[in-house]
Amino acid sequence: MTPSATGQLSVVLAGGGSAGHTSPLIATADALRRRDPNVRLTAVGTERGLETRVIPAAGLPLELIPPVPLPRRPTADLFRVPGRLRTAVRRAKQVLAEAEADVVVGFGGYVAMPVYLAARSAKLPIVVHEQNVVPGLANKVAARFADRVAVSFPDTPLRGGEFIGLPVRRGITGLDRAARRAQAARAVGLDPNRPTLLVSGGSLGARSINTAVVGARDELLAGGIQILHVLGLKNIAETDVIIEHASGARYVPVGYVDEMADAYALADLMLCRSGAGTVVETAVIGLPAVFVPLPHGNGEQQRNAAPVIDAGGAKLITDADCTPETVASLVIDLITDAGVLRHMGEAARSVMPADADERLASMIVDANGRTGGSRRSGGEAVG
Repeated sequence: MTPSATGQLSVVLAGGGSAGHTSPLIATADALRRRDPNVRLTAVGTERGLETRVIPAAGLPLELIPPVPLPRRPTADLFRVPGRLRTAVRRAKQVLAEAEADVVVGFGGYVAMPVYLAARSAKLPIVVHEQNVVPGLANKVAARFADRVAVSFPDTPLRGGEFIGLPVRRGITGLDRAARRAQAARAVGLDPNRPTLLVSGGSLGARSINTAVVGARDELLAGGIQILHVLGLKNIAETDVIIEHASGARYVPVGYVDEMADAYALADLMLCRSGAGTVVETAVIGLPAVFVPLPHGNGEQQRNAAPVIDAGGAKLITDADCTPETVASLVIDLITDAGVLRHMGEAARSVMPADADERLASMIVDANGRTGGSRRSGGEAVG
């Protein structure tokens, strides 16, 4: 790595709001640390996002800037955007100066745009990473002037995008599901020898998935299929209790899973939304999945899932078709056929690179080297 004036490469990583931005940020920071334990890392987020909890927990210093959300419809807030953006860029410039930044890496979201603009003003090298097939506004803008642009999916329409995959932490990419299965099952009171369905709608849960699984629960349990159901913290209720069926199979509802590696290890099949992180994580570890894309927004979740589905590594149920009958029928057909599950796992692995964290770290170092090392090599001062 090219040292700065302090003898350390200083990298500022901007991304927040959801796990879709913070998880690849943390994985990339870990990869940079493995390359050089002395690298100086600074994360930038806003007070509104998940980053206020997960970034410090990952051992990264976090600096906050004001959020600049863009209204989806013309409202009075739209006229406040320019002033808010100027304030956020001013604060971002201060963060870059205090960090003595050599290179800036952005993962999109509200926080990224002000940091990109501040970095451009300072003539700092910029690396962009886009996690979804459908790129966000901040990354679309930054791709026009960034030094390197990385994408998680091969069909992402982003200028200069290089397909590297999504940075995923080594606790997931290095997961030996078979070796960890028994320990993981015991931790939640399940039988490692029974077929296991993992259900999750993401950190917030998914009402349609939850409703369908509860409706299909008795049929699945009667078939000897045990279920770990991650309902979402806001959805778990006193009535959601462990159920033990006469077949011996159990239904275990939880609000949240702190260690998804354990959940992945005990699962034979996952029923879930198709956010970029979930699609990539299940693919790189070879966990067969049934994706139920979020029906709202710009259709990005269905497009995220498409490469794995097309390869034969996953199945699709639309949100409208996510009924107890459909879920029970498809899950039973898949989870009781070991050959089909094995084929799906192998197909999923073939789609997604497992070393995106290292690839992105290399791009960051390369971008810094291309500009002569840092802003101290003739670039405009930050401030």
